[in-house]
Amino acid sequence: MSGHSKWSTIKRKKGAEDAKRGKIFSRLSKEITVAARLGGGDPDGNPRLRAAIAAAKLENMPKDNIIRAIKKGTGEGGGSDYEEVIYEGYGPEGVALMVQSLTDNKNRTVADIRHLFAKFGGSLGEPGCVAWMFDKKGVIVFDKDAVGEDELLEAALESGAEDVQPTESQYEVLTDPADFVEVKEALEARGFTPVFAELQLRPQTTVPIQEEERAQKVLRLVESLEDHDDVNNVFANFDIPDRILESLM
Repeated sequence: MSGHSKWSTIKRKKGAEDAKRGKIFSRLSKEITVAARLGGGDPDGNPRLRAAIAAAKLENMPKDNIIRAIKKGTGEGGGSDYEEVIYEGYGPEGVALMVQSLTDNKNRTVADIRHLFAKFGGSLGEPGCVAWMFDKKGVIVFDKDAVGEDELLEAALESGAEDVQPTESQYEVLTDPADFVEVKEALEARGFTPVFAELQLRPQTTVPIQEEERAQKVLRLVESLEDHDDVNNVFANFDIPDRILESLM
């Protein structure tokens, strides 16, 4: 499936400039803060915080930033009181979208998200309208050129992964969310270096989009949502070939 994981990989490769890096760090900081507020500041007893810290380290986020985000979550560092809200809707071509936000003002955020859906040819739906199409999974992504499929499959299954799925240019190791960090660390200990790793909402089925013009309409909405300051992640069930994703970035 050429969906969220490939899209995320391309953005990371082409978005190394300061503005994009700042956006990534901001998103990761808010996730760490919310995880610490909901489950406490000890990552050993807080799986969500462990996963957030692991994702931050993979992006080379400075240790001081991670510590500050944890302290904000536990009430030691002040700052805004973020709340997690998930918005659901449909984009062009009937693509289903799940928009994860961390906001300190739900009224502002929902108005902005509704406006973006409408502006780019989609519609914001009611809670639950598309959530049933997605499953929460840990996803650890490797470049095909960097690892062997048989070796990765064996190591992943021995480490507790659920499955390894090939795409055009990547291998995606899927895990239960509770096992995500343990599997990632076990694979790294065996010499496998991921392109990126995160908890995702994975679509059960996908919408194939083979024409560049149609893909562009979908990605305009996805990008506009991702660029919003309150949005932490956008998950969608599009299936767009790698060559088109590359050409549109």
